Amino acid sequence: MFKFEGANILSVNQFDRESIEYLFRIADVMQPYAHRQKQTRVLDGAILGNLFFEPSTRTRVSFGTAFNLLGGHVRETTGLSSSALAKGESLYDTARVLSSYSDVIAMRHPDSGSVAEFAEGSRVPVINGGDGANEHPTQALLDLYTIQKEQHAHQAGIDGMHIAMIGDLKHGRTVHSLCKLLCLYQNIKLTLISPKELAMPDYIIDAVNNAGHECVVTEQLEGHLDADIVYQTRIQQERFATEAEANLYRGKFRLNQAIYTQHCKSNTVIMHPLPRDSRADANELDNDLNLNPNLAIFRQADNGVLVRMALFATTLGVQDIVQKYEAPVRWFSNKTDTVN
Repeated sequence: MFKFEGANILSVNQFDRESIEYLFRIADVMQPYAHRQKQTRVLDGAILGNLFFEPSTRTRVSFGTAFNLLGGHVRETTGLSSSALAKGESLYDTARVLSSYSDVIAMRHPDSGSVAEFAEGSRVPVINGGDGANEHPTQALLDLYTIQKEQHAHQAGIDGMHIAMIGDLKHGRTVHSLCKLLCLYQNIKLTLISPKELAMPDYIIDAVNNAGHECVVTEQLEGHLDADIVYQTRIQQERFATEAEANLYRGKFRLNQAIYTQHCKSNTVIMHPLPRDSRADANELDNDLNLNPNLAIFRQADNGVLVRMALFATTLGVQDIVQKYEAPVRWFSNKTDTVN
């Protein structure tokens, strides 16, 4: 099993199934703290360096929230232009300096391989919050954790499920990483729906096929949405040379309640890594789905805090003493687990 304590979390390739199942058991333990039923100060005095050199809302804030919920403190840097990198400082030098101020670092950067390069100079563990079009390992982990919980609610598991992935599968690092994790499971059917220009990279499809899974590649929504999970993705405008090029594909694969009713199963779960593009020319997931109990996108975002709490706890070696430092919550909170 992967040794979490003191390790960098750079790629989903680091994990085996045993490690993932262990991490998810720790994530389950974090639920009363994430739901404000209890608090813990197990990381009191520890500092997270939250370094986001590319735009982010959910990932950046959920990393900080996860660390705060464990009792730690967060220091943030956002944007390349506001950092010394804009003055020509190398990632190695930045890592050497900022890691001396932190006990663990979460980092996002627009260049593929940049977080691994940064980690070479860091004195503390580094967690990859997304490196360009390469990987987004914590998103893949929270996606898989969400799939496990949603499938469990329907008396099913990950093994043997059918998942349809839709949209920009070429540039979508979330689906790349998720497919790699799904290769650790058995007898999965993947339906990959996209324009041929935005198809899943061949090396990912090869990995899926080599894992013994069934893989269907198509440009059509109709006839391919009868899945256990439908995973919609955003057109990754920032990965295109121009906005006009991205606009050629925006809005091609919209999902609304009428399409869901006609083509999906009654219990098909809808996922999306967020942000969903709700502009009129895109409207990836229509607002008329908001009351659909199988829309799991907000449960999915909530699960990001649980998984990142588990990663911080295991990376810093406190996963077995979290409860030792817990205390009652002294303020009003009505947060609940909304999984069906």
